[in-house]
Amino acid sequence: MQFGIFTVGDVTPDPTSARTPTEHERIKAMVAIALKAEEVGLDVFATGEHHNPPFVPSSPTTMLGYIAARTERLILSTSTTLITTNDPVKIAEDYAMLQHLADGRVDLMMGRGNTGPVYPWFGKDIRDGIPLAVENYALLRRLWQEDVVDWEGKFRTPLQGFTSTPRPLDGVAPFVWHGSIRSPEIAEQAAFYGDGFFANNIFWPKDHFRRLIDLYRRRFAHHGHGTPEQAVVGLGGQAFIRRNSQDAVREFRPYFDNAPVYGHGPSLEEFTEQTPLTVGSPQEVIEKTLEFRESFGHYQRQLFLMDHAGLPLKTVLEQLDLLGEEVVPVLRKEFAVGRPAEVPAGPTHAARAARGAGEQR
Repeated sequence: MQFGIFTVGDVTPDPTSARTPTEHERIKAMVAIALKAEEVGLDVFATGEHHNPPFVPSSPTTMLGYIAARTERLILSTSTTLITTNDPVKIAEDYAMLQHLADGRVDLMMGRGNTGPVYPWFGKDIRDGIPLAVENYALLRRLWQEDVVDWEGKFRTPLQGFTSTPRPLDGVAPFVWHGSIRSPEIAEQAAFYGDGFFANNIFWPKDHFRRLIDLYRRRFAHHGHGTPEQAVVGLGGQAFIRRNSQDAVREFRPYFDNAPVYGHGPSLEEFTEQTPLTVGSPQEVIEKTLEFRESFGHYQRQLFLMDHAGLPLKTVLEQLDLLGEEVVPVLRKEFAVGRPAEVPAGPTHAARAARGAGEQR
């Protein structure tokens, strides 16, 4: 079981101080958070990809390459790579290059994004979102698997005798997750290829994500990749932790009440009741996270969103101390209890390379 954090890289005013960090400060803070994640024993740091304010991570490979040079163990991932608006050729080359620089500590999560105006900025039509995701990913896989590619499709110019460089490290492409909030077509895509499926699991009730994950597991087995239990599942989550739950609620409430991401809708109490958000003590975070297994079955990766809504860097680093020292060690132990032997571990380059270059999973 892999544990880590993911960031959306939002630049949001701190409601308690009315101060908004600069883009420079926010980018540097994301790096500091990644370094802290490795320091406290987490396994994964993942960044989103956005091309619009108030977000800053427009170039994930640049950030992850920089972090790779300053870490030794951390798996570096995206929490969204825009398969719809990025050229598959550029994705293939950028992430293979990052693989080499990071000695294989790289995977990525394909997603369509949730910002409509991005499509025309990159010459695409949002109405083609699903077809773009399907066609672009099919090409990306070929670029990683085949040394010479001849290809023709609908959304980009044809390729003739094209070789993507550099080739994937050890002949093994980065592991791919397909992330989705609401699209069964993306769950089907992940199942068809035998890739991982990542359920955002943040703003919606668990029944919504359970349906998507159940669909993915069934179709994974249908396509001959193994049993439903052998499908590779990742989950998001949100937490704000203090040693005392009352302190956590008191401190986080102004961030919840004012952050645009929460939409000024349900109260904090209603939101924590209806969604995976946990605001409380380490034990409360442990208990609620363990419930995910009851809802979704055994899974491979748990990422937490902890640096959004204007929270200052100092507070986020304190959160990571609590997560790494008091929450994750217990979760590792508890999630291992009763875990069937046939359930796969979280994907790593070393394990996949040992199985052979022909295996994508």
